[in-house]
Amino acid sequence: MKEYDYLIVGSGIFGATFARLKSREGKKCLVIDKRAHLGGNLHCESVEGINVHKYGPHIFHTSSKQVWDFVNSIVEFNRFTNCPLARYKDELYNLPFNMNTFRQMWGVRTPEEARTIIERQKQDALSEMEGKGHTGPENLEEQAKLLVGNDIFEKLIKGYTEKQWGRRCSDLPPFIIKRLPVRLTYDNNYFNDKWQGIPAGGYNRLIDGLLEGVETRTGADFFEDRDYWCGLAETIVFSGKIDEFYGYRFGKLLYRSLRFEEEVWNCPNLQGNAVVNYTDREIPYTRIIEHKHFEMSGNEVYDNPKTVISKEYPSEWTEGMEPYYPVNDEANNSLYARYKNLADREKNVIFGGRLAEYKYYDMAPIVERLLNGEYEKQI
Repeated sequence: MKEYDYLIVGSGIFGATFARLKSREGKKCLVIDKRAHLGGNLHCESVEGINVHKYGPHIFHTSSKQVWDFVNSIVEFNRFTNCPLARYKDELYNLPFNMNTFRQMWGVRTPEEARTIIERQKQDALSEMEGKGHTGPENLEEQAKLLVGNDIFEKLIKGYTEKQWGRRCSDLPPFIIKRLPVRLTYDNNYFNDKWQGIPAGGYNRLIDGLLEGVETRTGADFFEDRDYWCGLAETIVFSGKIDEFYGYRFGKLLYRSLRFEEEVWNCPNLQGNAVVNYTDREIPYTRIIEHKHFEMSGNEVYDNPKTVISKEYPSEWTEGMEPYYPVNDEANNSLYARYKNLADREKNVIFGGRLAEYKYYDMAPIVERLLNGEYEKQI
């Protein structure tokens, strides 16, 4: 018998939730993370008394009562509602695309007025595409215009997307934007889910609660002494990069990365909102996050005379950088399929999470799949 039932590599939402559920079953788990802290990309740091999301903003949202009840059994969540803004040059627009957006863009007041403009522009985009001899959208630009028309594309999609991916929209595949929700109501709530919020006191409290009673080690790199770590447990639970697990034998999967510039401002309220997207191409960052708005509202914001912001800069991923977004184009998906074929044959390794499954996940679906036992079949 080995010392642990499970060695869990990675302490993000997947690893921490897995450990919680298995420890409840009486299983002995060891969670390791190569970073100096637990929580993966959920990690927060207190700066000027404000919980700063060090790896970008995370808003928990779900329509599953099972998931919502589970995370709230660990730590109470607040009532934060995600209502981001988009800034194009000196103009501000509400997101997602709704009647407030259309009123700001065209001065319309009724849903029918907005619908008429959008449908006319979508028809213009279709005629332009057909004029090029295309039977369907051949790039992201054509796809987006067919969904929402030219005005919204030019001001609110094009620049942001080109910064996010480091390529022109006309050079990006259409599948990246499969749909763009258009709401003909005055509703700025970004998510359609029934519940959303932030853990009261920050995400570290959620991770600490999930890992309560579980042995953890930080600064522990699985790949520096793989044989040692594998020898400790009956089953390995791996949430890192699947191609790295197999020594990149088929080649490296591609990712997009991010870097953040953090600033402390001597004012209580800089932009009046948690997230403002910068959608013109000339501004090098994609958005500014003002962290206090995740947990403070109304006059609470002014109780602290300082505020902390993070500017988010997308970049190509290179070795040593943090991989954020899988590049799920045809070539990379085919490469991932080869690695998954190896993973499916493993008897004592469970692969799960964004990097191990080469798929972008929100937090709630990961938790739901774990609660429903969907990873058990890999044992």
